[in-house]
Amino acid sequence: MAIPGYDSSNVAEYTLEQVGARVAVVAGVVPDAFGLEKSGDEGPVDALSDPVELQAVDDLKAVEAVEITLVYDPSRLPPGASPTDVAVAVDTDEGWEPLESTVDLEETTVTALLNDLPPGSTVVAGYDDRDDESEGIDA
Repeated sequence: MAIPGYDSSNVAEYTLEQVGARVAVVAGVVPDAFGLEKSGDEGPVDALSDPVELQAVDDLKAVEAVEITLVYDPSRLPPGASPTDVAVAVDTDEGWEPLESTVDLEETTVTALLNDLPPGSTVVAGYDDRDDESEGIDA
């Protein structure tokens, strides 16, 4: 998976196939400990995928881009929800924060592209109803 605008030789890629998670990183320093692991934490009630832990994310230095892609289960969307109301969400001190994300309906994946470290290390694909009256990605 290439990050648009970056030379593929500068991109470090990691995959955790059993949960359908991929991350690509462009950074000055990517530690050997960096990678993906299935999280033991429970996801939000509106999670559409299993939570994934970004290992050693705080040890990344000079980050230019982080692309997180998660496979999600569209059958877990609430009745009447749009299949595009999906976002990568990060577990922060304030709860699950949805990131600006792009949905690929054909591949049933959701991707967030960041130009810095994510605000937390545990990520999940979740139902995002921020356009509705409620907040979405419930804790």
